[in-house]
Amino acid sequence: MKPTINIAAYRFLPLSDLKLKRAHLQARCKEWDLKGTILLSPEGINLFVAGDAPRIESLLEEFRSWPGLEDLQAKYSETDHQPFRRMLVRLKKEIIAFGIEGIEPARRTSPKLPPKELKRWLDEGREITLLDTRNNYEVKLGTFKHALPIGVDHFREFPEAVSKLSPELKERPLVMFCTGGIRCEKAGPFMESVGFKNVFQLEGGILKYFEECGGAHYDGECFVFDQRTGLDPSLHQTRSVQCLNCRSPLTPQEQQHERFVPGKSCPYCFKTPAEQMAATIARRHQEMRELIVPLPGSVPHDHFKPINVPAECDGQRLIDALSRVVRHIPVEEWERRCAHGLVLSSERVPVPANHIVRSGERFLHKLPSVIEPDVNMRIEILHEDEALIVLNKPAPLPMHGAGRFYRNTLKYVLDALYRPQKPAPSHRLDANTTGVVVVARTRHFAGLIQPQFARGEVQKRYLVRVQGNPAQDEFACDAAISVEAHKLGSRIVDEISGQRARTEFKVLQRFADGTTLLEARPLTGRTNQIRVHLWHLGLPVCGDPAYLIGNVLGESQTLDVDAAPLCLHAWELTFTHPVQNQTMTFTAEPPRWTKEATLS
Repeated sequence: MKPTINIAAYRFLPLSDLKLKRAHLQARCKEWDLKGTILLSPEGINLFVAGDAPRIESLLEEFRSWPGLEDLQAKYSETDHQPFRRMLVRLKKEIIAFGIEGIEPARRTSPKLPPKELKRWLDEGREITLLDTRNNYEVKLGTFKHALPIGVDHFREFPEAVSKLSPELKERPLVMFCTGGIRCEKAGPFMESVGFKNVFQLEGGILKYFEECGGAHYDGECFVFDQRTGLDPSLHQTRSVQCLNCRSPLTPQEQQHERFVPGKSCPYCFKTPAEQMAATIARRHQEMRELIVPLPGSVPHDHFKPINVPAECDGQRLIDALSRVVRHIPVEEWERRCAHGLVLSSERVPVPANHIVRSGERFLHKLPSVIEPDVNMRIEILHEDEALIVLNKPAPLPMHGAGRFYRNTLKYVLDALYRPQKPAPSHRLDANTTGVVVVARTRHFAGLIQPQFARGEVQKRYLVRVQGNPAQDEFACDAAISVEAHKLGSRIVDEISGQRARTEFKVLQRFADGTTLLEARPLTGRTNQIRVHLWHLGLPVCGDPAYLIGNVLGESQTLDVDAAPLCLHAWELTFTHPVQNQTMTFTAEPPRWTKEATLS
Protein backbone atom coordinates (compact mmCIF):
# COMPACT_ATOMS: atom_id res chain seq x y z
CA MET A 1 0.00 0.00 0.00
CA LYS A 2 1.41 3.34 -1.07
CA PRO A 3 1.97 5.90 1.69
CA THR A 4 0.06 9.16 1.76
CA ILE A 5 2.30 12.18 1.16
CA ASN A 6 1.78 15.18 3.45
CA ILE A 7 3.12 18.60 2.51
CA ALA A 8 3.25 21.92 4.29
CA ALA A 9 4.27 25.16 2.61
CA TYR A 10 3.77 28.88 2.82
CA ARG A 11 4.96 32.01 1.09
CA PHE A 12 4.37 35.68 1.80
CA LEU A 13 3.80 37.57 -1.44
CA PRO A 14 1.18 39.96 -2.81
CA LEU A 15 -1.77 38.07 -4.34
CA SER A 16 -4.81 39.29 -6.27
CA ASP A 17 -7.84 37.70 -7.97
CA LEU A 18 -8.27 35.50 -4.92
CA LYS A 19 -11.81 34.34 -5.71
CA LEU A 20 -10.76 33.09 -9.14
CA LYS A 21 -7.70 31.37 -7.67
CA ARG A 22 -9.87 29.77 -5.00
CA ALA A 23 -12.36 28.36 -7.51
CA HIS A 24 -9.54 27.04 -9.71
CA LEU A 25 -7.77 25.34 -6.78
CA GLN A 26 -10.97 23.79 -5.48
CA ALA A 27 -11.66 22.23 -8.87
CA ARG A 28 -8.10 20.92 -9.32
CA CYS A 29 -7.86 19.51 -5.77
CA LYS A 30 -11.18 17.72 -6.24
CA GLU A 31 -9.90 16.31 -9.53
CA TRP A 32 -6.68 15.16 -7.85
CA ASP A 33 -8.50 13.75 -4.78
CA LEU A 34 -6.42 15.85 -2.41
CA LYS A 35 -7.49 16.78 1.09
CA GLY A 36 -6.33 19.40 3.56
CA THR A 37 -6.45 23.18 3.83
CA ILE A 38 -5.18 25.95 1.54
CA LEU A 39 -5.35 29.53 2.80
CA LEU A 40 -5.22 32.39 0.31
CA SER A 41 -4.91 36.02 1.33
CA PRO A 42 -3.62 39.29 -0.08
CA GLU A 43 -0.39 38.61 1.84
CA GLY A 44 0.29 35.09 0.51
CA ILE A 45 -0.47 31.36 0.76
CA ASN A 46 -0.37 28.75 3.51
CA LEU A 47 -1.18 25.10 2.91
CA PHE A 48 -1.35 21.68 4.54
CA VAL A 49 -2.39 19.05 1.99
CA ALA A 50 -2.18 15.26 1.71
CA GLY A 51 -2.68 12.74 -1.10
CA ASP A 52 -0.92 10.50 -3.63
CA ALA A 53 2.63 11.56 -4.49
CA PRO A 54 2.04 12.33 -8.21
CA ARG A 55 -1.01 14.45 -7.43
CA ILE A 56 0.79 16.30 -4.65
CA GLU A 57 3.48 17.16 -7.18
CA SER A 58 0.78 18.34 -9.60
CA LEU A 59 -0.46 20.75 -6.91
CA LEU A 60 3.04 22.09 -6.31
CA GLU A 61 3.53 22.53 -10.05
CA GLU A 62 0.29 24.52 -10.14
CA PHE A 63 1.54 26.87 -7.42
CA ARG A 64 4.98 27.17 -9.06
CA SER A 65 3.25 28.44 -12.19
CA TRP A 66 2.13 31.53 -10.26
CA PRO A 67 4.41 34.59 -10.43
CA GLY A 68 6.57 34.75 -7.32
CA LEU A 69 6.15 31.06 -6.41
CA GLU A 70 8.48 29.55 -9.00
CA ASP A 71 10.82 28.20 -6.29
CA LEU A 72 8.17 27.23 -3.72
CA GLN A 73 9.48 24.44 -1.51
CA ALA A 74 7.43 22.19 0.75
CA LYS A 75 8.13 20.12 3.85
CA TYR A 76 7.28 16.44 3.31
CA SER A 77 6.19 13.63 5.60
CA GLU A 78 4.42 10.31 5.11
CA THR A 79 1.46 8.56 6.73
CA ASP A 80 -0.28 5.25 6.10
CA HIS A 81 -3.68 7.03 5.96
CA GLN A 82 -5.26 10.31 4.87
CA PRO A 83 -4.96 12.66 7.89
CA PHE A 84 -7.56 15.18 6.62
CA ARG A 85 -11.32 14.71 6.32
CA ARG A 86 -11.96 17.14 3.46
CA MET A 87 -10.44 19.73 1.16
CA LEU A 88 -10.86 23.40 2.07
CA VAL A 89 -9.66 26.40 0.11
CA ARG A 90 -10.32 29.52 2.18
CA LEU A 91 -9.88 33.24 1.67
CA LYS A 92 -8.43 35.02 4.69
CA LYS A 93 -7.31 38.52 5.61
CA GLU A 94 -4.05 37.00 6.89
CA ILE A 95 -2.59 33.55 6.27
CA ILE A 96 -1.50 33.56 9.91
CA ALA A 97 -3.69 35.69 12.17
CA PHE A 98 -1.67 38.32 14.01
CA GLY A 99 -3.64 41.56 13.87
CA ILE A 100 -0.72 44.02 13.93
CA GLU A 101 -0.57 46.57 11.14
CA GLY A 102 2.74 47.29 9.41
CA ILE A 103 4.23 43.78 9.69
CA GLU A 104 4.88 42.69 6.08
CA PRO A 105 6.94 39.49 5.80
CA ALA A 106 6.81 39.69 2.00
CA ARG A 107 9.06 42.77 2.27
CA ARG A 108 11.18 41.98 5.31
CA THR A 109 11.72 39.28 7.95
CA SER A 110 14.26 38.64 10.68
CA PRO A 111 17.44 36.77 9.72
CA LYS A 112 16.79 33.06 9.18
CA LEU A 113 18.97 30.54 10.99
CA PRO A 114 19.35 27.21 9.13
CA PRO A 115 18.54 24.14 11.26
CA LYS A 116 22.10 22.75 11.04
CA GLU A 117 23.47 26.11 12.19
CA LEU A 118 21.15 26.11 15.22
CA LYS A 119 22.27 22.57 16.06
CA ARG A 120 25.89 23.69 15.85
CA TRP A 121 25.20 26.58 18.21
CA LEU A 122 23.50 24.24 20.65
CA ASP A 123 26.29 21.68 20.38
CA GLU A 124 28.78 24.44 21.22
CA GLY A 125 26.69 25.56 24.18
CA ARG A 126 26.31 29.13 22.96
CA GLU A 127 24.41 31.48 25.26
CA ILE A 128 21.23 32.02 23.34
CA THR A 129 17.56 32.18 24.27
CA LEU A 130 15.29 29.74 22.46
CA LEU A 131 11.80 31.29 22.27
CA ASP A 132 8.87 28.98 21.49
CA THR A 133 6.26 31.15 19.76
CA ARG A 134 3.60 28.42 19.61
CA ASN A 135 0.40 28.07 21.62
CA ASN A 136 0.56 26.48 25.06
CA TYR A 137 -1.21 23.28 24.00
CA GLU A 138 1.38 22.76 21.23
CA VAL A 139 4.31 23.26 23.58
CA LYS A 140 2.88 20.63 25.90
CA LEU A 141 3.68 17.84 23.42
CA GLY A 142 7.35 18.79 23.03
CA THR A 143 9.87 21.61 22.56
CA PHE A 144 13.59 22.32 22.50
CA LYS A 145 15.44 21.72 25.74
CA HIS A 146 15.59 24.84 27.94
CA ALA A 147 13.32 26.75 25.52
CA LEU A 148 11.23 29.63 26.85
CA PRO A 149 7.53 29.25 25.93
CA ILE A 150 5.96 32.60 25.04
CA GLY A 151 2.80 31.54 26.92
CA VAL A 152 -0.16 32.18 24.62
CA ASP A 153 -3.37 30.36 23.70
CA HIS A 154 -3.60 32.14 20.34
CA PHE A 155 -0.98 33.84 18.18
CA ARG A 156 -2.92 37.12 18.43
CA GLU A 157 -1.84 37.22 22.09
CA PHE A 158 1.84 37.26 21.09
CA PRO A 159 2.39 41.06 21.26
CA GLU A 160 1.03 41.24 24.81
CA ALA A 161 3.13 38.24 25.85
CA VAL A 162 6.26 39.89 24.44
CA SER A 163 5.61 42.94 26.63
CA LYS A 164 5.96 40.68 29.69
CA LEU A 165 9.37 39.28 28.74
CA SER A 166 12.42 40.35 30.72
CA PRO A 167 14.00 43.55 29.30
CA GLU A 168 17.39 41.79 29.53
CA LEU A 169 16.40 39.56 26.60
CA LYS A 170 16.44 42.57 24.28
CA GLU A 171 20.24 42.58 24.38
CA ARG A 172 20.80 38.81 24.07
CA PRO A 173 20.81 36.58 20.96
CA LEU A 174 17.31 35.15 20.63
CA VAL A 175 16.27 32.31 18.31
CA MET A 176 12.53 31.94 17.88
CA PHE A 177 10.86 28.88 16.42
CA CYS A 178 7.44 27.45 15.58
CA THR A 179 6.10 24.40 13.75
CA GLY A 180 6.96 25.30 10.16
CA GLY A 181 8.36 28.83 10.40
CA ILE A 182 5.34 30.89 9.35
CA ARG A 183 4.57 32.45 12.74
CA CYS A 184 8.16 33.56 13.14
CA GLU A 185 7.91 35.47 9.85
CA LYS A 186 5.67 37.93 11.69
CA ALA A 187 6.92 37.45 15.25
CA GLY A 188 10.52 38.37 14.38
CA PRO A 189 9.85 41.77 12.77
CA PHE A 190 7.44 42.60 15.57
CA MET A 191 10.02 41.86 18.27
CA GLU A 192 12.57 43.99 16.44
CA SER A 193 10.04 46.82 16.29
CA VAL A 194 9.76 46.81 20.09
CA GLY A 195 13.49 46.85 20.78
CA PHE A 196 14.88 43.30 20.52
CA LYS A 197 18.25 43.73 18.85
CA ASN A 198 19.50 40.24 17.97
CA VAL A 199 16.58 38.16 16.73
CA PHE A 200 16.83 35.05 14.53
CA GLN A 201 14.10 32.74 13.29
CA LEU A 202 14.61 29.01 12.80
CA GLU A 203 14.33 28.45 9.07
CA GLY A 204 11.55 25.96 8.28
CA GLY A 205 10.63 25.59 11.93
CA ILE A 206 10.69 22.40 13.98
CA LEU A 207 9.67 20.23 11.04
CA LYS A 208 12.66 21.34 8.95
CA TYR A 209 14.92 20.86 11.99
CA PHE A 210 13.62 17.28 12.40
CA GLU A 211 14.23 16.66 8.69
CA GLU A 212 17.85 17.81 8.80
CA CYS A 213 18.94 17.25 12.40
CA GLY A 214 16.61 14.66 13.93
CA GLY A 215 15.81 15.03 17.61
CA ALA A 216 19.07 16.53 18.86
CA HIS A 217 18.45 19.01 21.72
CA TYR A 218 14.68 18.42 21.46
CA ASP A 219 12.37 16.76 23.99
CA GLY A 220 9.18 15.04 22.86
CA GLU A 221 7.16 15.40 19.67
CA CYS A 222 6.03 18.20 17.40
CA PHE A 223 2.35 19.09 17.38
CA VAL A 224 0.80 19.36 13.89
CA PHE A 225 -2.60 20.71 12.86
CA ASP A 226 -4.16 17.60 11.37
CA GLN A 227 -5.40 14.22 12.56
CA ARG A 228 -1.83 13.03 13.11
CA THR A 229 -1.52 15.37 16.13
CA GLY A 230 2.13 14.54 16.78
CA LEU A 231 5.27 13.75 14.75
CA ASP A 232 8.44 12.30 16.19
CA PRO A 233 11.92 13.54 15.14
CA SER A 234 11.89 11.05 12.26
CA LEU A 235 8.69 12.77 11.01
CA HIS A 236 6.58 9.68 11.68
CA GLN A 237 3.16 9.92 13.27
CA THR A 238 3.08 9.15 16.97
CA ARG A 239 0.25 7.67 19.04
CA SER A 240 -0.67 11.05 20.52
CA VAL A 241 -4.18 12.38 19.91
CA GLN A 242 -5.83 15.73 20.49
CA CYS A 243 -8.75 16.37 22.83
CA LEU A 244 -11.52 17.80 20.66
CA ASN A 245 -12.88 19.79 23.59
CA CYS A 246 -9.84 21.71 24.86
CA ARG A 247 -7.35 20.96 22.01
CA SER A 248 -4.77 19.62 24.44
CA PRO A 249 -2.55 16.90 22.88
CA LEU A 250 -2.59 13.66 24.83
CA THR A 251 0.13 11.03 25.08
CA PRO A 252 -0.78 7.32 25.09
CA GLN A 253 -0.45 7.35 28.89
CA GLU A 254 -2.84 10.29 29.21
CA GLN A 255 -5.32 8.51 26.95
CA GLN A 256 -5.58 5.77 29.56
CA HIS A 257 -6.83 8.22 32.18
CA GLU A 258 -10.39 7.61 33.36
CA ARG A 259 -11.30 11.20 32.53
CA PHE A 260 -10.39 10.84 28.86
CA VAL A 261 -13.59 10.44 26.88
CA PRO A 262 -12.83 10.60 23.13
CA GLY A 263 -14.50 13.61 21.57
CA LYS A 264 -15.70 14.98 24.92
CA SER A 265 -13.08 15.50 27.60
CA CYS A 266 -9.59 14.73 28.84
CA PRO A 267 -7.74 14.98 32.19
CA TYR A 268 -7.09 18.69 31.51
CA CYS A 269 -10.63 19.83 30.72
CA PHE A 270 -12.82 17.27 32.50
CA LYS A 271 -15.37 18.86 34.79
CA THR A 272 -17.66 17.25 37.29
CA PRO A 273 -21.36 18.00 36.82
CA ALA A 274 -21.08 20.60 39.58
CA GLU A 275 -18.07 22.23 37.88
CA GLN A 276 -19.84 22.20 34.51
CA MET A 277 -22.86 23.84 36.11
CA ALA A 278 -20.70 26.51 37.77
CA ALA A 279 -18.94 27.29 34.46
CA THR A 280 -22.25 27.52 32.59
CA ILE A 281 -23.77 29.80 35.20
CA ALA A 282 -20.67 32.03 35.27
CA ARG A 283 -20.92 32.40 31.50
CA ARG A 284 -24.62 33.21 31.72
CA HIS A 285 -24.00 35.85 34.38
CA GLN A 286 -21.38 37.51 32.17
CA GLU A 287 -23.76 37.51 29.19
CA MET A 288 -26.50 38.91 31.40
CA ARG A 289 -24.32 41.78 32.61
CA GLU A 290 -23.83 42.77 28.98
CA LEU A 291 -27.60 42.65 28.37
CA ILE A 292 -28.66 44.81 31.31
CA VAL A 293 -26.16 47.68 31.01
CA PRO A 294 -27.87 49.93 30.25
CA LEU A 295 -31.25 48.64 31.41
CA PRO A 296 -33.21 47.55 28.30
CA GLY A 297 -36.11 49.86 29.14
CA SER A 298 -33.93 52.88 29.86
CA VAL A 299 -33.28 53.42 26.13
CA PRO A 300 -36.21 55.29 24.49
CA HIS A 301 -38.25 52.91 22.35
CA ASP A 302 -41.65 52.71 20.70
CA HIS A 303 -43.94 50.17 22.34
CA PHE A 304 -47.00 48.69 20.65
CA LYS A 305 -49.79 47.33 22.86
CA PRO A 306 -52.17 44.93 21.09
CA ILE A 307 -55.92 45.59 21.41
CA ASN A 308 -58.31 42.84 20.24
CA VAL A 309 -61.89 43.65 19.27
CA PRO A 310 -64.39 41.57 21.32
CA ALA A 311 -67.52 40.10 19.74
CA GLU A 312 -69.81 42.67 21.37
CA CYS A 313 -67.96 45.48 19.53
CA ASP A 314 -68.45 43.98 16.06
CA GLY A 315 -69.64 46.68 13.64
CA GLN A 316 -68.90 49.58 15.98
CA ARG A 317 -66.64 52.54 15.37
CA LEU A 318 -63.01 52.08 16.42
CA ILE A 319 -63.33 54.90 19.00
CA ASP A 320 -66.27 53.13 20.67
CA ALA A 321 -64.47 49.79 20.76
CA LEU A 322 -61.34 51.35 22.24
CA SER A 323 -63.34 53.09 24.96
CA ARG A 324 -65.02 49.82 25.88
CA VAL A 325 -61.90 47.64 25.88
CA VAL A 326 -59.51 50.13 27.57
CA ARG A 327 -61.84 51.94 29.92
CA HIS A 328 -59.31 53.88 31.97
CA ILE A 329 -58.49 56.08 28.94
CA PRO A 330 -61.23 58.70 28.24
CA VAL A 331 -62.93 58.96 24.84
CA GLU A 332 -61.40 62.39 24.25
CA GLU A 333 -57.92 60.99 24.77
CA TRP A 334 -58.58 58.13 22.33
CA GLU A 335 -59.77 60.67 19.76
CA ARG A 336 -56.52 62.61 20.20
CA ARG A 337 -54.39 59.49 19.87
CA CYS A 338 -56.20 58.36 16.72
CA ALA A 339 -55.75 61.84 15.22
CA HIS A 340 -52.00 61.65 15.94
CA GLY A 341 -51.64 58.24 14.27
CA LEU A 342 -51.06 56.32 17.51
CA VAL A 343 -53.68 53.63 16.80
CA LEU A 344 -52.52 51.30 14.02
CA SER A 345 -53.71 48.27 12.13
CA SER A 346 -51.88 44.98 12.53
CA GLU A 347 -49.84 46.10 9.50
CA ARG A 348 -48.90 49.24 11.49
CA VAL A 349 -50.93 51.63 9.32
CA PRO A 350 -52.72 54.48 11.19
CA VAL A 351 -56.49 53.92 11.53
CA PRO A 352 -59.08 56.77 11.88
CA ALA A 353 -61.40 56.92 14.89
CA ASN A 354 -64.54 56.30 12.78
CA HIS A 355 -63.22 53.09 11.21
CA ILE A 356 -65.75 50.23 11.53
CA VAL A 357 -64.21 47.26 13.34
CA ARG A 358 -64.94 43.54 13.21
CA SER A 359 -64.87 40.92 15.93
CA GLY A 360 -61.38 39.44 16.43
CA GLU A 361 -59.67 42.27 14.57
CA ARG A 362 -56.39 43.39 16.18
CA PHE A 363 -55.10 46.95 16.51
CA LEU A 364 -51.88 48.32 17.97
CA HIS A 365 -51.72 51.17 20.45
CA LYS A 366 -48.40 52.93 19.87
CA LEU A 367 -46.64 54.42 22.87
CA PRO A 368 -43.78 56.50 21.39
CA SER A 369 -40.34 57.01 22.94
CA VAL A 370 -41.09 55.08 26.10
CA ILE A 371 -38.58 55.23 28.97
CA GLU A 372 -39.38 52.73 31.70
CA PRO A 373 -38.77 53.09 35.45
CA ASP A 374 -35.51 51.63 36.75
CA VAL A 375 -35.57 48.12 38.19
CA ASN A 376 -33.13 45.75 39.87
CA MET A 377 -31.90 43.24 37.29
CA ARG A 378 -29.17 41.59 39.36
CA ILE A 379 -30.61 38.16 38.59
CA GLU A 380 -28.77 35.18 40.06
CA ILE A 381 -29.01 31.85 38.25
CA LEU A 382 -28.97 28.99 40.75
CA HIS A 383 -29.33 26.01 38.40
CA GLU A 384 -29.59 25.30 34.68
CA ASP A 385 -30.10 22.12 32.69
CA GLU A 386 -31.78 21.06 29.45
CA ALA A 387 -35.28 21.38 30.93
CA LEU A 388 -35.30 24.27 33.37
CA ILE A 389 -33.63 27.32 34.85
CA VAL A 390 -33.85 28.12 38.55
CA LEU A 391 -33.01 31.65 39.61
CA ASN A 392 -33.07 34.05 42.51
CA LYS A 393 -35.20 36.99 41.39
CA PRO A 394 -34.22 40.43 42.70
CA ALA A 395 -36.66 43.25 43.44
CA PRO A 396 -38.16 45.42 42.27
CA LEU A 397 -38.42 43.49 38.99
CA PRO A 398 -41.69 42.61 37.23
CA MET A 399 -41.71 39.12 35.80
CA HIS A 400 -43.83 39.98 32.74
CA GLY A 401 -44.63 43.11 30.77
CA ALA A 402 -47.52 45.12 32.24
CA GLY A 403 -48.37 48.66 33.28
CA ARG A 404 -45.27 50.84 32.92
CA PHE A 405 -42.93 47.92 32.19
CA TYR A 406 -42.28 46.30 28.83
CA ARG A 407 -38.54 45.61 28.57
CA ASN A 408 -37.43 46.05 32.18
CA THR A 409 -38.84 42.63 33.01
CA LEU A 410 -37.50 39.21 33.89
CA LYS A 411 -39.11 37.65 30.81
CA TYR A 412 -37.52 40.15 28.42
CA VAL A 413 -34.03 39.43 29.78
CA LEU A 414 -34.51 35.64 29.77
CA ASP A 415 -35.74 35.72 26.16
CA ALA A 416 -32.63 37.68 25.14
CA LEU A 417 -30.28 35.49 27.19
CA TYR A 418 -31.58 32.12 25.94
CA ARG A 419 -32.57 33.09 22.36
CA PRO A 420 -33.89 31.36 20.25
CA GLN A 421 -35.60 29.58 23.16
CA LYS A 422 -38.35 31.52 24.94
CA PRO A 423 -38.20 30.38 28.55
CA ALA A 424 -41.52 30.37 30.41
CA PRO A 425 -41.68 31.03 34.18
CA SER A 426 -43.69 28.21 35.77
CA HIS A 427 -45.18 30.45 38.49
CA ARG A 428 -45.20 34.11 39.49
CA LEU A 429 -43.69 36.31 42.12
CA ASP A 430 -44.78 39.91 42.64
CA ALA A 431 -42.44 42.55 41.22
CA ASN A 432 -41.44 43.47 44.79
CA THR A 433 -40.90 39.87 45.97
CA THR A 434 -37.47 38.25 45.81
CA GLY A 435 -36.46 34.61 45.73
CA VAL A 436 -36.65 31.29 43.90
CA VAL A 437 -38.30 31.20 40.48
CA VAL A 438 -38.54 28.06 38.32
CA VAL A 439 -38.45 28.66 34.57
CA ALA A 440 -39.13 26.05 31.86
CA ARG A 441 -36.76 26.10 28.86
CA THR A 442 -39.45 25.10 26.35
CA ARG A 443 -43.24 24.77 26.07
CA HIS A 444 -42.89 21.01 26.41
CA PHE A 445 -41.16 21.26 29.79
CA ALA A 446 -43.54 24.02 30.86
CA GLY A 447 -46.35 21.53 30.33
CA LEU A 448 -44.63 19.17 32.79
CA ILE A 449 -43.68 21.72 35.47
CA GLN A 450 -46.60 24.18 35.58
CA PRO A 451 -49.25 21.50 36.43
CA GLN A 452 -47.29 20.70 39.60
CA PHE A 453 -47.89 24.28 40.76
CA ALA A 454 -51.54 24.18 39.67
CA ARG A 455 -52.17 20.93 41.58
CA GLY A 456 -50.50 22.28 44.73
CA GLU A 457 -47.74 19.64 44.62
CA VAL A 458 -44.90 22.14 44.91
CA GLN A 459 -43.76 22.79 48.46
CA LYS A 460 -43.02 26.49 49.08
CA ARG A 461 -41.32 28.18 52.00
CA TYR A 462 -41.17 31.97 52.25
CA LEU A 463 -39.47 34.34 54.66
CA VAL A 464 -41.56 37.35 55.59
CA ARG A 465 -41.09 40.15 58.08
CA VAL A 466 -44.28 41.71 59.40
CA GLN A 467 -45.31 44.68 61.46
CA GLY A 468 -46.51 43.44 64.83
CA ASN A 469 -46.09 40.36 67.00
CA PRO A 470 -48.36 37.30 66.52
CA ALA A 471 -49.90 35.93 69.70
CA GLN A 472 -48.80 32.38 68.85
CA ASP A 473 -45.57 30.95 67.49
CA GLU A 474 -47.47 28.86 64.93
CA PHE A 475 -50.75 29.83 63.29
CA ALA A 476 -52.62 29.64 59.96
CA CYS A 477 -55.05 31.64 57.86
CA ASP A 478 -57.85 30.08 55.77
CA ALA A 479 -59.51 33.29 54.55
CA ALA A 480 -60.83 33.12 50.97
CA ILE A 481 -59.26 35.60 48.54
CA SER A 482 -61.16 37.58 45.92
CA VAL A 483 -60.94 36.60 42.27
CA GLU A 484 -61.80 40.10 41.09
CA ALA A 485 -59.00 42.65 41.13
CA HIS A 486 -59.49 45.81 43.18
CA LYS A 487 -57.45 49.04 43.23
CA LEU A 488 -54.23 48.70 41.21
CA GLY A 489 -54.85 44.99 40.76
CA SER A 490 -54.86 44.16 44.48
CA ARG A 491 -56.92 41.38 46.09
CA ILE A 492 -58.89 41.32 49.34
CA VAL A 493 -60.45 38.74 51.61
CA ASP A 494 -63.84 37.71 50.20
CA GLU A 495 -65.55 34.91 52.12
CA ILE A 496 -68.61 34.93 49.85
CA SER A 497 -67.28 34.66 46.29
CA GLY A 498 -63.52 34.36 46.87
CA GLN A 499 -61.30 31.33 46.30
CA ARG A 500 -60.33 29.01 49.12
CA ALA A 501 -56.80 29.69 50.41
CA ARG A 502 -54.62 28.48 53.26
CA THR A 503 -51.26 29.71 54.53
CA GLU A 504 -49.39 28.33 57.53
CA PHE A 505 -47.01 30.53 59.53
CA LYS A 506 -44.25 29.95 62.06
CA VAL A 507 -42.41 32.60 64.09
CA LEU A 508 -38.66 32.53 63.51
CA GLN A 509 -37.61 35.66 65.40
CA ARG A 510 -39.25 38.53 67.25
CA PHE A 511 -37.37 41.84 66.93
CA ALA A 512 -37.10 44.65 69.45
CA ASP A 513 -38.58 47.14 66.97
CA GLY A 514 -41.94 45.35 67.11
CA THR A 515 -41.52 43.44 63.85
CA THR A 516 -41.46 39.64 63.49
CA LEU A 517 -39.71 37.30 61.09
CA LEU A 518 -41.98 34.47 59.93
CA GLU A 519 -41.75 31.38 57.82
CA ALA A 520 -44.77 31.19 55.53
CA ARG A 521 -46.01 28.04 53.77
CA PRO A 522 -48.76 28.77 51.21
CA LEU A 523 -50.68 25.54 50.58
CA THR A 524 -52.66 27.16 47.77
CA GLY A 525 -51.56 29.58 45.10
CA ARG A 526 -53.79 32.66 45.04
CA THR A 527 -52.70 36.09 43.86
CA ASN A 528 -50.91 37.99 46.67
CA GLN A 529 -51.95 35.21 49.05
CA ILE A 530 -49.31 35.64 51.77
CA ARG A 531 -49.61 39.43 51.78
CA VAL A 532 -53.42 39.41 51.83
CA HIS A 533 -53.59 36.82 54.63
CA LEU A 534 -51.13 38.72 56.82
CA TRP A 535 -52.90 42.02 56.08
CA HIS A 536 -56.20 40.36 57.07
CA LEU A 537 -54.62 39.18 60.34
CA GLY A 538 -53.41 42.69 61.15
CA LEU A 539 -49.78 41.82 60.42
CA PRO A 540 -48.98 43.68 57.16
CA VAL A 541 -45.67 42.91 55.48
CA CYS A 542 -42.93 45.45 56.13
CA GLY A 543 -42.36 47.64 53.10
CA ASP A 544 -45.60 46.63 51.35
CA PRO A 545 -46.87 49.61 49.29
CA ALA A 546 -50.29 48.03 48.65
CA TYR A 547 -51.51 46.39 51.90
CA LEU A 548 -51.10 48.98 54.65
CA ILE A 549 -51.71 49.15 58.40
CA GLY A 550 -55.34 49.65 59.34
CA ASN A 551 -56.73 47.49 56.54
CA VAL A 552 -56.04 50.29 54.01
CA LEU A 553 -55.06 49.73 50.36
CA GLY A 554 -52.13 51.82 49.15
CA GLU A 555 -51.76 53.93 46.03
CA SER A 556 -48.91 52.01 44.33
CA GLN A 557 -47.82 48.48 43.50
CA THR A 558 -44.25 48.30 42.15
CA LEU A 559 -41.70 49.95 44.42
CA ASP A 560 -39.06 52.38 43.19
CA VAL A 561 -35.64 50.80 42.87
CA ASP A 562 -34.23 52.85 45.78
CA ALA A 563 -37.22 52.37 48.11
CA ALA A 564 -37.17 50.26 51.28
CA PRO A 565 -37.71 46.59 50.29
CA LEU A 566 -40.88 44.56 50.54
CA CYS A 567 -39.87 42.00 53.15
CA LEU A 568 -41.16 38.90 51.37
CA HIS A 569 -38.72 36.31 50.01
CA ALA A 570 -39.41 32.99 48.24
CA TRP A 571 -36.87 31.07 50.26
CA GLU A 572 -37.28 27.47 49.12
CA LEU A 573 -39.10 25.43 46.46
CA THR A 574 -39.39 21.63 46.24
CA PHE A 575 -40.78 19.95 43.11
CA THR A 576 -40.27 16.97 40.79
CA HIS A 577 -37.81 17.41 37.94
CA PRO A 578 -39.64 16.90 34.63
CA VAL A 579 -36.85 14.80 33.06
CA GLN A 580 -35.01 13.15 35.94
CA ASN A 581 -38.26 12.50 37.85
CA GLN A 582 -36.41 13.24 41.09
CA THR A 583 -37.46 15.51 43.93
CA MET A 584 -35.37 18.68 43.82
CA THR A 585 -35.12 21.49 46.37
CA PHE A 586 -33.69 24.94 45.67
CA THR A 587 -33.09 27.73 48.14
CA ALA A 588 -32.25 31.41 47.66
CA GLU A 589 -29.96 33.20 50.10
CA PRO A 590 -32.06 35.13 52.67
CA PRO A 591 -31.94 38.93 52.19
CA ARG A 592 -30.36 41.31 54.67
CA TRP A 593 -33.73 42.35 56.10
CA THR A 594 -34.09 38.90 57.70
CA LYS A 595 -31.38 39.97 60.17
CA GLU A 596 -31.45 43.77 60.35
CA ALA A 597 -32.49 45.21 63.69
CA THR A 598 -34.82 47.88 62.30
CA LEU A 599 -36.80 48.42 59.12
CA SER A 600 -38.71 51.40 57.87
